[in-house]
Amino acid sequence: MLENAYSAQCAAVKVHCTKALEQSRRGLTLFALTLGSFCIGTSEFASMGIIQLFSANLGIDIPTATNAITAYAIGVVVGAPLVTLVAAQLNRRTLLLCLMGLFIVGNVLSAIATDLGMFALARFISGMPQGAYFGAGAVVASYIVGPGHGGKAFALVMTGLTVATIFGSPLATFLGQNLGWRNTYLAVAALAVLAFLALWNWVPRTESLHGGPVVQELGSLRKPAVWATMLVAALGVASIFAVYTFVGPFVTDVAMLGQTWTPIALALFGLGMTAGNLIGGKLADAYPARGLVFGFGGALVVLALLAVGGSNVWILMPMLFCVGMTMMVAIPTIQVRLTRSAPEAPTLMGAMNLASLNVANAIGAWAGGMTIAAGYGLLSAAWAGFALTFLGLLIFVLTLPRSSQLATA
Repeated sequence: MLENAYSAQCAAVKVHCTKALEQSRRGLTLFALTLGSFCIGTSEFASMGIIQLFSANLGIDIPTATNAITAYAIGVVVGAPLVTLVAAQLNRRTLLLCLMGLFIVGNVLSAIATDLGMFALARFISGMPQGAYFGAGAVVASYIVGPGHGGKAFALVMTGLTVATIFGSPLATFLGQNLGWRNTYLAVAALAVLAFLALWNWVPRTESLHGGPVVQELGSLRKPAVWATMLVAALGVASIFAVYTFVGPFVTDVAMLGQTWTPIALALFGLGMTAGNLIGGKLADAYPARGLVFGFGGALVVLALLAVGGSNVWILMPMLFCVGMTMMVAIPTIQVRLTRSAPEAPTLMGAMNLASLNVANAIGAWAGGMTIAAGYGLLSAAWAGFALTFLGLLIFVLTLPRSSQLATA
């Protein structure tokens, strides 16, 4: 009797330990994915925080310097479908490692660039892995968290990017201000080496993560719903970049604060993005449209307040937080809608989502730079973002299968 009870107790302990070990392994896998996206986010957003530094060093004005940011975005847009399709049959673990290696090379080249042309090329190379990384990362995260949680899985991978806007980008900006902007990219490259090692050790080696035929991935691009969602994302999310690109000038030239306030402003923006990402991940799995409508609609109000009152620090700082939060509420919904439109190509849909967001990056930075260059003032960038987000929301509403869906979504 006692022997049977002891055996049952041992079996229960063994099951508990096995579950704890499996949970620990899953946690480490998600951490590795998040660390990689943290590096990518730090590199992308730090460029906006140090735009005044590299523009001065390279002898160009700020509107011209946005071309380097646009080059990164073009790298993502080109790389997302190209890399994903070329590597369609690769195991997602192998793909993630290759992408992180290319990312490291791009950031080292960014650090040693001697003119705008070389710097823009380096930023293009740095951007090429991003879309495919988030696409493959979302597939691995979905495998870890289980079916039916696509929004949560994508939000988990995106967490690294949003946390980068809280800690990575402000710290990188601080580093650039004190040790030179080139060291910002060298530091990102060094951290990316650690991410590479984490992916190597903790992403599981399993046939379940093998890719699929290229034809299967390509077939998803024939669906109008995919392109409609990408268009909504590219236009609607552009406002986040129309604002973020010029956070430094907003702080120093509009609110008349010292440069030491720029990392604080960037961190507030990042806190908003992280909060919005968590909210958006929960909304995306439960509702097909609500996260996007709430996110874009809220952003329009916030952008108008920023454009009108941004010269006041007590308006500027809260509105930077709110721009990040409202826009990130929408992004997981975009991912879920893309995946539902083409469930046979989850990696490509994740990549195309990031491609859309970087079209938004290019459009937002360009639109903000154009209004500033036209003499409408730095805060006119917020109005440029307002117009783009309004257009994205309008297209989304018009392309919904039924207008009544908004009431129940």
